[in-house]
Amino acid sequence: MRIRAARADELHLLQDIERAAGLCFRDVGMAEVADDDPLPLDELARYVRSGLAWVAVDAADSPVGYLIADRVDGALHVEQVSVDPGSARRGVGRALIDRLADHAVREGVRALTLTTFTDVPWNAPYYAARCGFRTLGGEELTPGLLEIRAAETAHGLDRWPRVCMRRTL
Repeated sequence: MRIRAARADELHLLQDIERAAGLCFRDVGMAEVADDDPLPLDELARYVRSGLAWVAVDAADSPVGYLIADRVDGALHVEQVSVDPGSARRGVGRALIDRLADHAVREGVRALTLTTFTDVPWNAPYYAARCGFRTLGGEELTPGLLEIRAAETAHGLDRWPRVCMRRTL
């Protein structure tokens, strides 16, 4: 599998991947998450311009998964990682996270962070077991992570249990 920087001309494909990947939330009683709109094109373009957007591509160089990240309190924060269901369970998401970790190390960044659902098998349990993240206690939350959690709460995501996680590099 090849991972490369995302391009501005394929942002609509990233939206399609996010929509398709989100459908599995319906199977665990989270229809609102499944129905949530993907990030707008202009916001995705901001990640591409910042150099913090990657895609995993198939043999035809078409994206099958993507990851976007932000800089938050000295860490690189996984804002979104989505994999098309047709490419799921093949290590695509983990490869994207590892690509972000490699980028972080080259920049001298010592950690990755993310927020995620605690009870969804491909969320917090996956990140802990397969990707080296650990759940942060409330006293470990940085101002930026608290701000992200407040925005998630305002968006209605706290209807289901969520946590902040960190992977030290």
